[in-house]
Amino acid sequence: MNKEKRIEIFSRFREANPKPETELNYSNPFELLIAVILSAQATDVGVNKATDKLYPVANTPEAILALGVDGLKEYIKTIGLFNTKAENVIKTCRMLVEKHDSVVPDNREDLEALPGVGRKTANVVLNTAFGKPAMAVDTHIFRVSNRTGIAPGKNVLEVEKRLMRLVPKEFLLDAHHWLILHGRYTCVARKPRCGACIIEDLCEFKDKNDYQ
Repeated sequence: MNKEKRIEIFSRFREANPKPETELNYSNPFELLIAVILSAQATDVGVNKATDKLYPVANTPEAILALGVDGLKEYIKTIGLFNTKAENVIKTCRMLVEKHDSVVPDNREDLEALPGVGRKTANVVLNTAFGKPAMAVDTHIFRVSNRTGIAPGKNVLEVEKRLMRLVPKEFLLDAHHWLILHGRYTCVARKPRCGACIIEDLCEFKDKNDYQ
């Protein structure tokens, strides 16, 4: 795919959705961090249902620590892998209090040192909470990048690095959200909605005519 085509694709995404946002509910970097940790192998809708009850009661590292692992589990037990996630969230809160004055760090190294925080989670926080160009490649972004030809790659890291290099600079900050939303609602896994796609004529998916 050439540069001109990528510029047109992201121009259309921007025109359709000028200010894309995460579908996770949060009001500060800490709430976002915890929501993203909880969202691994879970839906944003499911996470929001849990955090909508949790955050009015506890939305600081100290308050969640006061709940303890068992107390936290009561709020997040509807989310997959909640036992492991509860342990990680408590450990993360303790580390934030002891090492970071209860403030979420705004750099990759410190974020990735937190329990339950991998590269993808760190990228979401850096991009969404701190406005830094970062690409959190989930299954949606991986699929869209490969299927459309925007930034094909064999694995998540390869796709992330390609996107960071190939997405035109003016679109880099919001590209992560546009691609996720496109994969979630249009370029879906089993039966992509090609006939309803705003970039269908630019997409290089060889089988798109089968999904009209």
